[in-house]
Amino acid sequence: MNVKFAVLLLAAAGLALGTTLGLRAVLAPPDPSPAPAAAPAAATRPALGVWQPAATPGAPVMLAFTDGTGAPRSLADWRGRVVLVNLWATWCAPCVEEMPALDRIAARLGGADFDVVAIAVDRQGDAVVRPFLEKLRLSRLALYLDASNAVVRVLGAPGLPVSVVLDREGRELGRVLGAAEWDSPAFEALLRRAIGS
Repeated sequence: MNVKFAVLLLAAAGLALGTTLGLRAVLAPPDPSPAPAAAPAAATRPALGVWQPAATPGAPVMLAFTDGTGAPRSLADWRGRVVLVNLWATWCAPCVEEMPALDRIAARLGGADFDVVAIAVDRQGDAVVRPFLEKLRLSRLALYLDASNAVVRVLGAPGLPVSVVLDREGRELGRVLGAAEWDSPAFEALLRRAIGS
């Protein structure tokens, strides 16, 4: 067989195959399966550090945890007060950033009508949380712990920190995902409105 003839034969076969595949692609019926859904827009995700009011007050939030002495506590212990519940951990950088602002707002507004309940969810519990709080020199935040992380599941927290403001009956008024400047004028006004209602 002549080399030129073999090259021409291969070229013709390739052209025929390419034409067949091309026609098949053009003549094939469209795929009936729907196109994959687009990823949700960033605007539909909750923004970090922004107040998200609850749609409805709902039932009282039930959380169980312990205090610094190991005694069992629940949010029922704060009925009659507006409560800012904060879930945090020593290994969470945004949590650590937020702690001084929580301490300052607790000093400013804390009393018979308002309290901050910052619950640490570190698995090592008191052994790591107590020295950490002492190092930060926070004077108003008491030591509350939940090494089981049950409070994270109950509140449906997608991450840490998360803060939830509860009315005097223990119902959620709203929440903030991520760190917030709780002692800023805007957040202080929000808390004062909750206390006044």
